[in-house]
Amino acid sequence: MKKIEAIVRPEKLDEVLDELEKQGYAGVTITKVEGHGQQKGIVEQFRGKEYKLRLLPKTKIEIVVKNEDAVRITNAIAESAYTGEVGDGKIFVLEVLDAMRVRTKEKGEIVI
Repeated sequence: MKKIEAIVRPEKLDEVLDELEKQGYAGVTITKVEGHGQQKGIVEQFRGKEYKLRLLPKTKIEIVVKNEDAVRITNAIAESAYTGEVGDGKIFVLEVLDAMRVRTKEKGEIVI
């Protein structure tokens, strides 16, 4: 199993969730986060003064998928989160050793 963690623009969340559902993966965990990448934030103006926003609002999407679906799901997230602008986000893929459904104590891929 693979865990996919995607950091995307908050305004793209609905598009990403719709695409994941189409791909057969509706179960996700969503977290509102803040951060910056290489651009190190943005400069804004307010009442004639410039100030730097170092941490930008982002949305973190976490999903566990079968090994054979990892590339397809990663590509689906990338396509649906894409704007072509700096700050579109990042996707990380991690190995998952095991999983357990709390209610039934089932283990392995069956729980995803």
